[in-house]
Amino acid sequence: MSAAEEANAHPPLPAGALFVVTLSLALAVFMNVLDVSIANVSIPTIAGNLGVSTSQGTWVITSFAVANAIAVPVSGWMAKRVGEVKLFVWCTMLFTLFSFLCGVSGSFVMLLVMRAAQGVVAGPMIPLSQSLLLANYPADKRGFANGIWGMTAVVGPVAGPILGGWITDNISWSWIFYINVPVGVFAAAGTWFVLRNRETETQRLPIDLVGLGLLIVGVGALQVMLDKGNDEAWFQSTFIVVLAITATVFLAFFVVWELTDDNPVVDLKLFGRRNFTVATLCVTLGFMTYFAGVVLLPLWLQNEQGYTPTWAGITTASLGLMGAIFSPIVGRLTDKIDIRLIVTFGMLLFAGLSFLKADSNTQISFQQLFLTRLPWGIGLACFFIPLITLSLSGLPPSKVASASGLFNFMRLIALSFGTSLSVTMWDRRQAFHDHVLSAHTSATDPLTQQWLAQAQAQGMSEQQSYGALAQTISEQSFMLGLNEMYYLAGIIFIALTVLIWLSRPND
Repeated sequence: MSAAEEANAHPPLPAGALFVVTLSLALAVFMNVLDVSIANVSIPTIAGNLGVSTSQGTWVITSFAVANAIAVPVSGWMAKRVGEVKLFVWCTMLFTLFSFLCGVSGSFVMLLVMRAAQGVVAGPMIPLSQSLLLANYPADKRGFANGIWGMTAVVGPVAGPILGGWITDNISWSWIFYINVPVGVFAAAGTWFVLRNRETETQRLPIDLVGLGLLIVGVGALQVMLDKGNDEAWFQSTFIVVLAITATVFLAFFVVWELTDDNPVVDLKLFGRRNFTVATLCVTLGFMTYFAGVVLLPLWLQNEQGYTPTWAGITTASLGLMGAIFSPIVGRLTDKIDIRLIVTFGMLLFAGLSFLKADSNTQISFQQLFLTRLPWGIGLACFFIPLITLSLSGLPPSKVASASGLFNFMRLIALSFGTSLSVTMWDRRQAFHDHVLSAHTSATDPLTQQWLAQAQAQGMSEQQSYGALAQTISEQSFMLGLNEMYYLAGIIFIALTVLIWLSRPND
C-alpha cells in the first residue's frame, strides 16, 4: 500500500458493523450467483411455458452470463468515477428491480431482455463486493475474508437447484426471480448504512468507448455463434461463418487497442503478472469444465431419467454442501499453506470424481448420484478460494477492483461458453452413439430379435417394441455422451494441476 493509500485508509470497523457489511455483501454475491444456478433446473419448464425448445431455453443462462461478463471489466472505471459504495448499492437496487421484471415476463423475448439487463447491473457487484470486503478487513485476515466471500459463491449451487426445482414444481418459475427482491433490498440497505461514510476516492477518467464497443461486439458474436452453431450445422451456415469472422476480428482489435490505450476499459497489462495470469487461466478452464457438468446433469435427469425439477435440483445441489462447509476453512488455510498445494488437491479430487462419474449407466440411483457429488464441493472450495487469493497477491489496493473485475470476467465468460459448448458437444456425441448403436440393431441381428421378442412377450405390439428399442438406444446414447463429457473433464483437471505450479505465491 502506498503512503497516500495508507493516509486515506479508514480505521477498522467495529465488530457489529463488520458483521452487517459482511452479511450484506455476502448476500449480494449469493443472490448474484444464485441467479445463474437457480435457472438450470427450471429451463425445461420455462422453455415449455414460453413456447421454445430446451436448447433455446439455455439462453436464459447465457444471456445473463454474457451481459454480466461484458459489464464486469467496466467495474473498475465506473467505481473510480462514482465511488465503489454508491456503484455497488445502485447496481444491487437495479438488480432487484430487473429480477422482479424477469418474473413478470410474459414472453421469451422479454425474459431474455430482462435477464440481459439483470446481467449488466450484476457485473460490477461481484468485483465490488470483494473489493469492499477486503478494504474493511485487516491484511492478515484477507484469506479468511476471501473464504467468507467465496463461501457464498459456493452456496449458490446448493440453494439454487433446490430452490429452483421446488419453486418450479410447487409455485411458478416466476418466483425464482421474485425471491431476489427481499434479499436485494436488505443487501443494498445494509451496505449503505455501514459504508456510506467510507466512500472511495473518485476520479473523472475518460471511458474507453472504442474498447468497450469492440468487447461487446466480439464477445456477443462469439456467444451467439456458440448458442446457434448446433442448430445451424456450424460452419455449413453462412450466418455462423460471419459470426466467427466478426468475433475473431473484433476481439483481435480489442486486444491491440487495450494494450495501447491510455485508459483501457480492461487492464490487460495485469496479465504481465505471473500469479494473476496463472490464476486466471486456471479459473477460466476449470470453471468452464466444472460448470458444464452443473448444466448437463439436470438436463439429463429431467429429459432422460424422468426426474422432476425438484428432485433434479436436490441431486445437483449436493455438490455444494461440502463446499459451504469447507470454504471458510480453505480461506484460513490460504493464509498458512502454499496455495499451489491446496489447488492441486482440489483439481486432483475433481479429476478423480470426473473419471468415477464417467463410468455411470442409466440404472444409477438417486443415492449414488447424490453421494458421489458431495465431494465436488470440497474440490470447488480448494480450487476457487485459493485462486481468488492468488490472483490478487502482490497487488496494491488501487488495482484490486480492476484485477477482480478481469478475473471474474474470465470466469463468467468461461461459465457462458462452457454452457454452450457442453450442450453442443453432448448433442453431437449423442447423435454419434445413436448412429453406431442403431447400426448394430438390425432386424436380422439375433440379439435384437431376442430383445424384441422379450418386449412383445411383455404385452407390446411389434410396432411398440420397435419404438421401445429406439427409446432405449436414445437413452443409452445420451448416457454414453454424458460419460464422455466427464472423462474429458477429468483430463482437463489433471492438466490444470501442472499449470498451477507455474505460479509463485510469495510474489
